[in-house]
Amino acid sequence: MVPDNFHDFFVADASVAGALIGLLFVAITVAGERLARVQAETQIHRARASTAFTNALTVSLFALIPGHKVGPATVSVSAVGLTFVTAVLVSLVRLGLLRRGQVRWSTVRDALFLLGLAVIFVIQLAEGVVIIASPGNTGAVDTISILVIACFLVGIARSWELFGGPSFGIAHEVTALVRGHGTEPPDEETPT
Repeated sequence: MVPDNFHDFFVADASVAGALIGLLFVAITVAGERLARVQAETQIHRARASTAFTNALTVSLFALIPGHKVGPATVSVSAVGLTFVTAVLVSLVRLGLLRRGQVRWSTVRDALFLLGLAVIFVIQLAEGVVIIASPGNTGAVDTISILVIACFLVGIARSWELFGGPSFGIAHEVTALVRGHGTEPPDEETPT
């Protein structure tokens, strides 16, 4: 059973997840041609973004239903999430993106991020089982709430990459600095 003090949290989560999924659909529709041209790379981001948002939405909605539904729902969506992550990893292997000696850093980063998402789903699955076994366990509900937030962050990060948002990662910035890119100040116009 979900404690009453989590109700507002899950209402807000369900609202945010629904809005983000809607925006993801609109963005994919608007950028459909560009995304179709780079399908292999974007498929991975699309799967992670939609899986993370759908997970957050489903868990939040089931947490709002009175009774003992959050445990079974959490187990179900985490199992589905693990299935999708496995499918994307198999797709990486099938497309030859994880061949030894030919692996790009972005592919390694994607694979590691997928494994991180899998860890979220495994922990979520375990906490769902805890709730099924002992419905009054508020610690498990608290952990699931934190994992829902983690799913939002994963979905937002993956959506950002999917649509070509600029990267401000520390590795990217240090590499650019070392290579000398962007070390000169921008041209300033002199007043006349």
